[in-house]
Amino acid sequence: MTSLIRLVVSNYNEVLKNVKDPMVDTWFLMESPSPMLCIVGAYLLFVLKIGPKMMEKRPAFQLNTVMIAYNAFQVLFSIWLTSLILNVNIKQLFSAHGCGIQNRLPNSQNVNFQAAMSRGAWWYFFAKIIELLDTVFFVLRKKQNQVTFLHVYHHTMTAVFSWCYLKFLPGEQGVLIGFLNSMVHVIMYSYYLIAALGPKYRKYLWWKKYMTWIQLLQFALMLVYLVLTLIMDCQTPKALTYFFTISVIIFIYLFSDFYRQAYRKKVT
Repeated sequence: MTSLIRLVVSNYNEVLKNVKDPMVDTWFLMESPSPMLCIVGAYLLFVLKIGPKMMEKRPAFQLNTVMIAYNAFQVLFSIWLTSLILNVNIKQLFSAHGCGIQNRLPNSQNVNFQAAMSRGAWWYFFAKIIELLDTVFFVLRKKQNQVTFLHVYHHTMTAVFSWCYLKFLPGEQGVLIGFLNSMVHVIMYSYYLIAALGPKYRKYLWWKKYMTWIQLLQFALMLVYLVLTLIMDCQTPKALTYFFTISVIIFIYLFSDFYRQAYRKKVT
């Protein structure tokens, strides 16, 4: 127990020593956790209690036009988020041993790198807030069977985690993870966009179950990267690596369980 406490304290001290962009505190929703927690709390209250009760005796809303516009926006926004990696010099992410080298850069380069990383992280957090609408639309369209524990947990945790990352635990590990996740969302929202176009486009949706494969592959790549940064003792914030690793393992378990429930049972 004593060794565990020492580990927590040492990693907390590492977080405190990690350089953070002071401008972050002045950005929208970033001064304190209260606005973010209010949004997430309102989201949970609506999709789990208020929304289902409100829709219980009402016909489902027909949101075809809204869904087409929303999913098209998400595709374009995810493409733009993915393109932000182009603003980061890859040499600033990996050394010859595949380790982050932010702390070894000259001061001016380090500041520029941190600023670019923080800006990208804020837009990523903003994307996670907007994505809460996925569940709201499910409720309004009376698709309550799609409001699963996995769906709600995933959306809630990614919103909270991305805020905490930007506020407390900035590190270059987040660049690769955000990049992979945004790429997956380009594919995912493209699927939803095609589905929203109507029944005549359903023949183009044969690849639905492969989306879960893609999501699992994303998490597997994240896990390999995170474990390598630990094994190779990279100069990255280890508290953040542990934080990401635990989160990724939970998501792998939940998405694997979803795949078994949704597809393998149908085959058997």
